[in-house]
Amino acid sequence: MAKAKSAFVCTECGAEYRKWQGQCSSCQEWNTLSEVRLASARPGSGTAGSGRAGYAGDHSRQIVDLGQVDLSEVPRLTSTFAEFDRVLGGGLVPGSAVLLGGNPGAGKSTLLLQTACKLAQQRRIVYVTGEESLSQVAMRAHRLQLPTQGLKMLAETSVETILAVAERENPEILVIDSIQTMHLEDIASAPGGVAQVRESAAALTRFAKQTNTVLLLVGHVTKDGTLAGPKVLEHMIDASLLLEGGADSRFRTLRGQKNRFGAVNELGVFAMLEQGLKEVKNPSAIFLSRQEEQAPGSLVMVVWEGTRPILVEVQALVDESALGNPRRVAVGVDQNRLAMLLAVLNRHGGLFTGDQDVFLNVVGGVKVLETSADLAVLLAVVSSLQNRALPRELVVFGEVGLSGEIRPVPSGQERITEAAKHGFQRAIVPRANAPKQPPKGMEVIAVDKLSDALDAL
Repeated sequence: MAKAKSAFVCTECGAEYRKWQGQCSSCQEWNTLSEVRLASARPGSGTAGSGRAGYAGDHSRQIVDLGQVDLSEVPRLTSTFAEFDRVLGGGLVPGSAVLLGGNPGAGKSTLLLQTACKLAQQRRIVYVTGEESLSQVAMRAHRLQLPTQGLKMLAETSVETILAVAERENPEILVIDSIQTMHLEDIASAPGGVAQVRESAAALTRFAKQTNTVLLLVGHVTKDGTLAGPKVLEHMIDASLLLEGGADSRFRTLRGQKNRFGAVNELGVFAMLEQGLKEVKNPSAIFLSRQEEQAPGSLVMVVWEGTRPILVEVQALVDESALGNPRRVAVGVDQNRLAMLLAVLNRHGGLFTGDQDVFLNVVGGVKVLETSADLAVLLAVVSSLQNRALPRELVVFGEVGLSGEIRPVPSGQERITEAAKHGFQRAIVPRANAPKQPPKGMEVIAVDKLSDALDAL
């Protein structure tokens, strides 16, 4: 009998090593290598569904000229949620694998159950639950007042059994909740391990590609918010979505971190109600629910999320520090970038905050990942530092360089137009983003340097 081969795999990044070592050379983490037995491939063995029509047909084994590739639009299936379809790039693509991650209680299973129940009225769907019993899923569907007729359920964690059932039922959409509970019989490790997650996802993805089935996977996240499991899992799937929002927040944001069929960093907004998740058609309206009396340190900025502009409010609080090392706390923006912007404000704006505590918050739980919020952050800090409220009808965006210059940002015209639709009358923008003909009723102030923006206030 042949000796079973084994390897040591890092649980953080998925790197493999022939022998154990204390530190992973790829991600520099300590004590993250675990032994994994490698199952030898059996002659003639194949994945379930290998005899059916292939995802790419017989052309996948032939050399084809790039100019002869069919460019016809791939038909998409709607998820019944416009915000979900937006993040996906227009809908579900047959033969694609979509991974939905998020913190416990964020609403991953609720979102997929709502989608599956509504689509089951017209399409063949198999919903596989590995974490809950069928009665628990039925109780949730009843509580959310969802149509339950037509949705085929399966409580199973064996990938071989799931593939056999999917081969027989031939579904258009296959939902797996969750990938961390799935296991293969040939892999000698516990469910949720690196090898089990990797091989289970590979087998399910292979089946989806070969049979043109939409595969929806639920994934867990670690304590720092990243996707749990080997890093190779994100490379195997076509789209990686993250559902964000704490249990104390009413709103949930669905962000696309990877998408082979659409824009990355696209944002969808949902509201968690008693009847489940409900999509928010106009996210800017909920993020702009401000007080009647304008307070110092509050300012509206226009950020670009995927393919649309969104208006959000940033709040700054600057207070005299009682400590030798003043605090810098940022929620929704990068804390290191806040420290850099405060240094630019001191050097090129003449305002010193080295003895002040600076707290920054983006209202609504939105995480701003782009640099267009730089100018708004600095002006909000200045407003709180001098205890002077900014005009309520003012909107700001622009990137701030280390030499104090205001750099342009993409889609400046669309940002100004979106602000004008919501009733804003003044805008401080980079000079390169200033339109030749501003929208009616909008005064656009173009600035080149940080000092010009401060003078414009």
